[in-house]
Amino acid sequence: MRIIEPSFTILDELDQQSLPVRIEYCGRICYKSENRIDRDSAIPFVRKMAENGHNSVLEMGVATLIVACAGSDPIQALYFLQPKFLQIDQLEGNRLLITGSIRAYREMLLFHPEDAVSQAIGLFLRRKHPYFFETLHLASGEKAIDGIVIEELSLAAVEQLAPPQLAKHRYLAVKFIVNRAVTHELVRHRPCTFLQESQRYCRYSADKFGNEVTFIKPVFFDEQSEEFAVWKQSMEAMEQQYFRLLQTATPQAARTVLPNSCKTEIIVYANLLEWRHILELRTSMAAEPSMREVMIPLQQALQERFPAVFS
Repeated sequence: MRIIEPSFTILDELDQQSLPVRIEYCGRICYKSENRIDRDSAIPFVRKMAENGHNSVLEMGVATLIVACAGSDPIQALYFLQPKFLQIDQLEGNRLLITGSIRAYREMLLFHPEDAVSQAIGLFLRRKHPYFFETLHLASGEKAIDGIVIEELSLAAVEQLAPPQLAKHRYLAVKFIVNRAVTHELVRHRPCTFLQESQRYCRYSADKFGNEVTFIKPVFFDEQSEEFAVWKQSMEAMEQQYFRLLQTATPQAARTVLPNSCKTEIIVYANLLEWRHILELRTSMAAEPSMREVMIPLQQALQERFPAVFS
């Protein structure tokens, strides 16, 4: 049995990586298979995710585009369609600022094959990131659509946007190491994307987990208190029962005895506007203490990183 403090990491360094690299890193957290990552593993991994329709993994990377149209009709047509899960702002000169996940762009192509802007975006992204779009049919084939020009913005360019647009179009991933009670609350924030360590597949008796179950130290009890002693004794008993079940049952069956105090890893990915909303709710005095334990320092870190949005 191991007891650790909760923590978080803002995945800024991951933002500097290519879309396949960042998506593979996030996707492997579910099975704790990060040891399989190497220099050549990212593209085969994301290609497999796209082929098998593992859409939640494909939500962990976004692309921000400037779409310029010769006239206003294509822009109005896209606004009429309102593709799901895309952030769209109209700019001067018949231009659109669009940010969406790889999944959102794929579904836009699937559900709106008749739309000219959607087809132009699909062609642009398939040429730039083919491994995500190889299995999708484009009504336009490989022919560019006249009057539509597309440019992908770098992260540095996104961060130069005005604060209202920055909040909508700058996405940020945060990795939390917390107990499962905290993640039960986190996943209620519907606009976010989540990937979480899976107790269904992880066998904590294995060597890579140290042959032990890891628990998060509860914020409620002092380590010298009687309550903490009771909690620790309970966790030791749960670990023993879990290992006993693993002798004859699968991890997904054995996990039924594991408590909320179990350590879990979760990556939460959202735009800054949604992060601001989360922090407003989860740092208040009414919030759950274990949640405030990680959200208050996260708020402070984001205020320093993006003062125009979080001040």
